[in-house]
Amino acid sequence: MEKKLPGDLDQIVASFAKAQPMRLMFQDEARFGRISDTCYCWAKRPIRPMVQAMLTHQYTYAYGAVSPMDGRFDSLVLPQVNGHCMGIFINEIARRYPHENVIMVVDGAGWHKADFELPDNLKLHFLPPYSPELNPQEHIWDELREKWFHNTVFVSLDALEDQLVRGLKYLEDNPESMRSIAGWDWIINSASNGN
Repeated sequence: MEKKLPGDLDQIVASFAKAQPMRLMFQDEARFGRISDTCYCWAKRPIRPMVQAMLTHQYTYAYGAVSPMDGRFDSLVLPQVNGHCMGIFINEIARRYPHENVIMVVDGAGWHKADFELPDNLKLHFLPPYSPELNPQEHIWDELREKWFHNTVFVSLDALEDQLVRGLKYLEDNPESMRSIAGWDWIINSASNGN
């Protein structure tokens, strides 16, 4: 992927009907549920922190896409992962960047290949199979879980979604932080050379 991306980007850019600036984005989905994620935390001796734990099978899903070049992060909270919800997310991204041609790098999940119509200013590019380590969006999810969800119990799915929205909004409002996480050299170089 690292060696092929500049050439792939050249081909994809040439295939857009309208010449516009290119935006390279990496996309992924994450499941968030009412399952507490307990971890170690600091406390003065001899205090032992008490943390609640819970296991409830209620989930919601976050769709996110990060642009490593400038750290722009876009997200939606949707009830499922499927082709319909992926179509909603893709159309929202295309709407947010109407004057740019968006190349969205995705994994091979079935709903990424579902029967939905792509907007004129957005094209999908697939990661090689079994290679989530090539997607910087995975690290954005790690950041969100670590900073917003550890040692937390939610009384309802609505409370979890409220926390999720606050965390996603924080990430969207901090492009420098997103760029520091997702701005990998090989991606920046590929996008600079492929443009």
